[in-house]
Amino acid sequence: MAARPVSRMLQRVLRSSVRSCSSGAPVTQHRPGERSRTAAEELSRRRQFLREHAVPFSAFLTDSFGRQHSYLRISLTEKCNLRCQYCMPEEGVPLTPKADLLTTEEILTLARLFVKEGVDKIRLTGGEPLIRPDVVDIVAQLHRLEGLRTIGITTNGINLARLLPQLQKAGLSAINISLDTLVPAKFEFIVRRKGFHKVMEGIHKAIELGYSPVKVNCVVMRGLNEDELLNFVALTKGLPLDVRFIEYMPFDGNKWNFKKMVSYKEMLDTLQQQWPELEKLPEEESSTAKAFKIPGFRGQVSFITSMSEHFCGTCNRLRITADGNLKVCLFGSSEVSLRDHLRAGASEEELLRIIGAAVGRKKRQHAGMFSIAQMKNRPMILIGG
Repeated sequence: MAARPVSRMLQRVLRSSVRSCSSGAPVTQHRPGERSRTAAEELSRRRQFLREHAVPFSAFLTDSFGRQHSYLRISLTEKCNLRCQYCMPEEGVPLTPKADLLTTEEILTLARLFVKEGVDKIRLTGGEPLIRPDVVDIVAQLHRLEGLRTIGITTNGINLARLLPQLQKAGLSAINISLDTLVPAKFEFIVRRKGFHKVMEGIHKAIELGYSPVKVNCVVMRGLNEDELLNFVALTKGLPLDVRFIEYMPFDGNKWNFKKMVSYKEMLDTLQQQWPELEKLPEEESSTAKAFKIPGFRGQVSFITSMSEHFCGTCNRLRITADGNLKVCLFGSSEVSLRDHLRAGASEEELLRIIGAAVGRKKRQHAGMFSIAQMKNRPMILIGG
């Protein structure tokens, strides 16, 4: 993990050295040209000092197993313009009253606090984040945070083609698009709405604007779309896509059942029968995905193996729900309301203690798919992915 931004005190030291190097104060007489060389050498020494003395990663975001949480997912809304079967119960979900949802300023306040403590990646989720009217402004505000390297969004793609030019200009750097089928009629069955062609338009707009890779998230469910694996992989031949096959996971109201889950190993075997030359790619630090590539193809495929081969040991993610609760584990029912503490006037130090206590209680790993299926948890749409 890269060293996090230096502390304010060290930044002041650096700024001070820059001023002293460029102020022209006659401390020592130098021959022509020597002053600039001396200033550059001094500045170089200062920067080297700061690199060697970078502030340690925040203790508040480090759990009892040494996992450093540098990735924050923020849900912008509980609302969605689709009704995906694995995400939302058919009857819908009771939505939180607007007054109990985080305001834009509260979202940005929490984001600043987490980034100051070492978070360098924020992903905006939902519901469907692109139906929030001020989503472009939120991205622009996040883009101004020093130390934040990546701003991503996970979207169903319905509004993406229309909004992406503005989002890119505001600072959006990564895109995940949910798409579970390449058959328009099946799309309507899975999401209970129309819109397949809008999603495809959004994918192509992202490619056109230079996003690479464009990640496409596909939840694989037996009897529904496991017969389309090869067709999804074929998309990566000519397009810079990272097609990510996700094992079907249990959440409240999605009628999860073990028989519907297609495991990573089974999916991989299907792909290898068609493309025996499939190559495993090196795994990135804290990655949730096992990535593969077919030689000669522009894109790649990945597997999110949350159920069959969990990646809890390297988890670096935290989540804030639209109503302001901090979840330290996607599959855990434990939550703490940051919204309530914010509105009660908690100081930054008090918020950090609350966050640190929650992170400190994070378990070594989730309970396993059969236990998770019996646990009380939010529907996915109320968590934010």
